[in-house]
Amino acid sequence: MSSRKRFVDGDQVAGGKLSKAASEKRHVAALVLARGGSKGIPLKNIKMLAGVPLIGWVLRAALDSDMFDSVWVSTDHDKIEQVARAWGAEVHRRSPEVSRDSSSSLETIQEFLRLNPQVDILCHIQATSPCLHPFHIKEALELITVQGFDSVFSVVRRHHFRWQEVKKGSGDLTRALNLDTANRPRRQDWDGELCENGSFYFSTKELINEKGVMQGAKVSYYEMLPEYSVDIDVDIDWPVAEQRVLRYGYFGRGTPEVVRLMFCNVSGCLTDGKIYLSAAAEEMISISGRDVAGIRLLQKEDVEVVLLTTAEDPVERTLADRLAKRTGCQVMRVGAEPVDDLASVLESRKLVWKDVAYMGSDVPDVDCLILAGLSAVPANAPVVAINACKYTCHGVGGNGVVREFAEHILLQKAKAKSQMRQDRIN
Repeated sequence: MSSRKRFVDGDQVAGGKLSKAASEKRHVAALVLARGGSKGIPLKNIKMLAGVPLIGWVLRAALDSDMFDSVWVSTDHDKIEQVARAWGAEVHRRSPEVSRDSSSSLETIQEFLRLNPQVDILCHIQATSPCLHPFHIKEALELITVQGFDSVFSVVRRHHFRWQEVKKGSGDLTRALNLDTANRPRRQDWDGELCENGSFYFSTKELINEKGVMQGAKVSYYEMLPEYSVDIDVDIDWPVAEQRVLRYGYFGRGTPEVVRLMFCNVSGCLTDGKIYLSAAAEEMISISGRDVAGIRLLQKEDVEVVLLTTAEDPVERTLADRLAKRTGCQVMRVGAEPVDDLASVLESRKLVWKDVAYMGSDVPDVDCLILAGLSAVPANAPVVAINACKYTCHGVGGNGVVREFAEHILLQKAKAKSQMRQDRIN
């Protein structure tokens, strides 16, 4: 079950008859507030989360929902504007008056509505909710357009026992706020409480402008399951959010890529670029055991791995040959433009680029990174390579990044299997 809905101050329309709100064509806009001056995490709204700018997750969901006449980002920062436009949003450059630390979201929204009088229904989507999906938006908006509510906001069910705060030195005793301690319920015997999860707030223009509130008049809530309720406030949330979004985030309309072949550069991916000299003046290169384990994980799941080398350096060639013997991978030497050399490999295996994963680390890899169904670079790759890939690893070359990308590949494969099962059910 994807979600659970409860209605306040009204029931579903009998016989599916549309309300007056649905019979009138009204302009529905999504608005994401993304100020540049975040105090917790600098430029948090465009920081990369699982290979995607944070704001990109909610913009993709909003655009793919096909429920909005326009999708906007309100910002005061040039870099955020650039990212917003790249992800398909229109941009409202907010005034300095509503860009201060003390400015409220409501003030910014009211300014947006004054400058865009065509908007009738506004959905304020928070950029810090990366597990938002199009179906959440569609089902929540129907509460306004079909059920006739004036405002709808997202909630999540929590099972937390709350206690009254006691100020130090007051001499007061705390007391339970939502719990009978003499009859403490088990989780399965208690429905819990509904809490705002901050993902989105739908409101009519009249409610915002005339009443000065986002929640009011005929109000309802839309319940989201806990796995979709991710809100990033501080930097410590980031690793947790990345794991959650990889499992529950919305990756777009297409089926997640399922690759059958992975090309991996030895230099810069399996190695860290350092050369070690022994006492006998022998040159050595180290690799991570985690990366070898990552290659074996892929092979176990029927993903062939081909190691690429461009170096004339005999040390790297020797390393690649030894890795080939240890892992069973083919080693292939490519020229200055790897994309030209790899075309014949794909043709011989009757594959196309979307069937391939590619891991590179430098400028010559850019074309392959763009073409591949899945692609990745280490965190210390040049900017041009980072911009071309679909996934940026957390670590640097030679420090487990091949294992990290292998896990990402297998996660996409698992997602695709899950989606196919869901399609059969539906």
